[in-house]
Amino acid sequence: MEQLRIYKSRARVEKLINLKRATVKEVKNERPGYIEAVVDIGGELQKAICYSSLTGDIDTGDEVIVNTTAVDLELGTGGYHFVLWNLSKDSVDSEGSGHIVKLRYTPLQLKCLAVEEEKGRHHKAIRDESDIKKMPVIIGTLHSQLPAAAATFRELMPKKKIAYVMTDGAALPIAFSNLVAELKTSGIIDSTITVGHAFGGDLEAINIYSGLAAARHVANADVAIVCMGPGITGSNTKLGFSGIEQGQIINAVNSLKGHPIAIPRISFKDKRKRHYGISHHTITALKIAAVTPAIVTMPEMDGEKTNYTDIQILKEKIDQLHRVERIDARIAIDALNKRGLSPTTMGRTVDEEPEFFMAAGAAAIFAVRILSGGKKWGEVLSL
Repeated sequence: MEQLRIYKSRARVEKLINLKRATVKEVKNERPGYIEAVVDIGGELQKAICYSSLTGDIDTGDEVIVNTTAVDLELGTGGYHFVLWNLSKDSVDSEGSGHIVKLRYTPLQLKCLAVEEEKGRHHKAIRDESDIKKMPVIIGTLHSQLPAAAATFRELMPKKKIAYVMTDGAALPIAFSNLVAELKTSGIIDSTITVGHAFGGDLEAINIYSGLAAARHVANADVAIVCMGPGITGSNTKLGFSGIEQGQIINAVNSLKGHPIAIPRISFKDKRKRHYGISHHTITALKIAAVTPAIVTMPEMDGEKTNYTDIQILKEKIDQLHRVERIDARIAIDALNKRGLSPTTMGRTVDEEPEFFMAAGAAAIFAVRILSGGKKWGEVLSL
């Protein structure tokens, strides 16, 4: 009886979420699935984001419930209010026809038509597939690595198809990403696939394996770029960061007979020692999580920086576990500038952290080599 009384005691349950009532004062920016608004919370005007696929549309004057947890924690990435419910609407009715549920067993669980579904039109294409036909797969750990990899590949192989596979290691709605919206609108990436509990891509997949199969056999991609959405989670521990998935994705690509190309996270401006040079995130993913080999693309840098990262590679035996390739990737910076893309990493620009973005471009250059039979990128441009 004592145990039963404990279970019934609501006072013992820790509250994990902050919710507040607000009024929509202005709708400032909209794109498919995404609405940015200004809301009044207790007389203070603040920014809020609404995912219309979850809550329906919102309009000026609507009374809404917003999740203020991230702002109350004073987070950087993810530090926004999010509309949880529009009190001015009686209901929100799903128009989707799928039966796969993401965000399962939460108040916001949603249904989607996944590529794997038997009644879906893509089921037959991937039903028995476990081979992605030697497709090069570029694997990052940060969302900000996506534009340099995609723009560089597009510069070198303008007629080939690029699929972006977004994992659920960070932001779950792909609509949150301004970068993806820009890359899709400009035609730099051709299709998007959201896997796991990430949602909102052109295609939905249950896991990374079927997501890669969908990239190759449904989206007909020549290359896939895999990385999480905005907002990596870290903890200043060896294993406690969501970017460790890079190693697991390497294993998945190898098991599906693809070519894994790992983008190292490189910084010479980060004040945290663990991220200086080659980040400990990359080293841990490649040494502990990856149990199969990958290509690790290092951009050519000035002598001091090259020496520093070479020492890291030798000390951590990365070159014994994987194939390390040094590549002149200055074209990555040109490709970003040519397309008017201005990504940042941890708030730092391309000019401040060129090595970070060149590392992503180097991975794209190696993918081009694979698809062009081993030719250098200069030779590819002359074809």
